[in-house]
Amino acid sequence: MLIQIGIFIVGLVVLSWSADRFVHGASALAKNLGVSPMMIGLTIVAMGSSAPEIVVSATASLSGSPNTAIGNAIGSNITNIALVLGVTALIKPLLVSSGTLKREFPLLFFVCIVAAWFLHDGVFDFYEGVILLVMFGLVLVGMGILSMKVDKNDPLVIENETEIPSNVNTSVAVLWVIVGLVMLPLSAHFLVESAVFIAKYFGISDLVIGLTIIAIGTSLPELAACIAGVLKGEDDLAMGNIIGSNIFNILAVLGMPAVIAPGVIDPNVAGRDLLVMLSLTVLLLIFSFNFVGTRRINRFEGAILFICFIAYQVLLFA
Repeated sequence: MLIQIGIFIVGLVVLSWSADRFVHGASALAKNLGVSPMMIGLTIVAMGSSAPEIVVSATASLSGSPNTAIGNAIGSNITNIALVLGVTALIKPLLVSSGTLKREFPLLFFVCIVAAWFLHDGVFDFYEGVILLVMFGLVLVGMGILSMKVDKNDPLVIENETEIPSNVNTSVAVLWVIVGLVMLPLSAHFLVESAVFIAKYFGISDLVIGLTIIAIGTSLPELAACIAGVLKGEDDLAMGNIIGSNIFNILAVLGMPAVIAPGVIDPNVAGRDLLVMLSLTVLLLIFSFNFVGTRRINRFEGAILFICFIAYQVLLFA
């Protein structure tokens, strides 16, 4: 058991590192090719933050554990909102002022509703996964178009420009992309195998293992990035990474098990986990959205989110 726990921890560390290197290389390569920082931020960086979840979801589905993949997608969204944003707001309140983010909030809510509709009957069909993946492609295209029309004075534009790596040689950037593409699936394979072993040892369901240790583990890089971002005054970028990650989790991460291993899913998904995810998404909208001017997620609201996270973990193991 100790060996399996060690493999899981090493797999998680390598998974996070390889995702970071992939994003670093892909961002630098795109910048060297003349792609705007805003487009890089809205597409490559946002997708890269969900890379661990996407690879783990595909690996789990191929290994015959689609409920682990579904739990990873839903659990990561719950963790991103309740734990990552909750803890971040407790450390330093988040100021939401970007017009771009205000346009992404409704999109996040919409894709959550689509996912809930697909999963509410307890069966995840192949065509539903295809629809989610097609929507994922359309969102990427839409974000690319949006990046060309966004207001140059938008806080998110300025914050993106400071975060995109510069002065990286193209050959080095390509090397990091290759390293990421090789190490991501390799580390995910060992991570999923060890997680399934641990789950069976303790009598935990595949769904719960995806909702808890895998979801929390793959969301830890977002927690670190979010805290670092707000401490540097990049509140909109930190929030944007979470919103983008949650959108991609629903479309790309959740789409994988339906395409690879469609069929009946754990009934707790519709009866418990989707409701929690939807409730937290609505709560985030209430805390963040303001039709005029700026809106701050304060420490009290952060505390509410964090308490929701703790309560959900208790519910899972009650």
